[in-house]
Amino acid sequence: MTLKQLENLIEIDQDLTDDAYGTYYNKRTLEQLLNYGLIILDKPPGPTSHETVAWTKRLLKIPKIGHSGTLDPQVSGVLPLGLGEATKALGVLLYGPKEYHALGRIHSLPSKEKLQQIIQMFTGEIFQKPPQRSAVVRQTRTRTIYEFEVLEQKERLLLARIVCESGTYIRKLYYDIGEVLGPGATMIELRRTRVNQFRESDGLVTLHELANAFSFWEEKKDDSKLIKMIKPVEYALSEIKSVVVRDSAVDALCHGAQLAIPGILQISPNLKKGDIVAVYTQKGEAVALAESTMSEAEIREATKGYAFETKRIIMTPETYPRKWRTKPSPKD
Repeated sequence: MTLKQLENLIEIDQDLTDDAYGTYYNKRTLEQLLNYGLIILDKPPGPTSHETVAWTKRLLKIPKIGHSGTLDPQVSGVLPLGLGEATKALGVLLYGPKEYHALGRIHSLPSKEKLQQIIQMFTGEIFQKPPQRSAVVRQTRTRTIYEFEVLEQKERLLLARIVCESGTYIRKLYYDIGEVLGPGATMIELRRTRVNQFRESDGLVTLHELANAFSFWEEKKDDSKLIKMIKPVEYALSEIKSVVVRDSAVDALCHGAQLAIPGILQISPNLKKGDIVAVYTQKGEAVALAESTMSEAEIREATKGYAFETKRIIMTPETYPRKWRTKPSPKD
């Protein structure tokens, strides 16, 4: 396995995996990726995120696609799409930062010193009330601006790069800066260039490219273009801690069971109680998301007990054979 998150794990026990079941995450066929894959789409300005998803479903002729992090119709940029069962992993991307490049017009012309002072005021933890047209309740809340950099200024036009916590409204950020300046400020254009670990510089897929690649596959039976556009779902989980389990534990987890000590083979170092982790097979396949109920030290010392509480199942049941038993009923 070569996923970054599955390197340098702490070994708890050893076991072999049966190649008759499951598929190594990086050896999935196109048909499998269409149910366990990610497309990092370059959303165009104009359609809503929902419309973009609907178009992609029609292009790929699959029933289930979800997106991570809504973009307003006029906003372009990075929009991760989960295909099929991969939609269940997208929530993890909300934990990480997002980056935007925003072009706005300030209605006054402050000095560079004054502007930098205001930028500093809006860096770090800020209070923000969502705009009137928003998908959330309009209550003042705190959000963190990790980086706020002015890339270019031409008179009253201001191009900035902003790295922020998920749920930050950049249009409202410009508005609030304008309120501090006095005469106001308006955002003109916005592009999202990063969602957690997925960056614009890594290469995005456009709807036109996707349509062409799918047609190439349908008409010429050549999947070489399309398969390059779809990442395994496991790439969405690369920033959280990991647990590798035995083959015999996989199907029980897929049916909602909790992960007990005997099923664990490897864990991430420095695991803490309460950490959200990705549970993997020995082939690197994502099985589920879980919350740790023990620390690394406790897991290493224990011989029984539940170490992880299953929160979100990703893998379809019966991908691996059933190796678990239900408790007999009183009538048995």
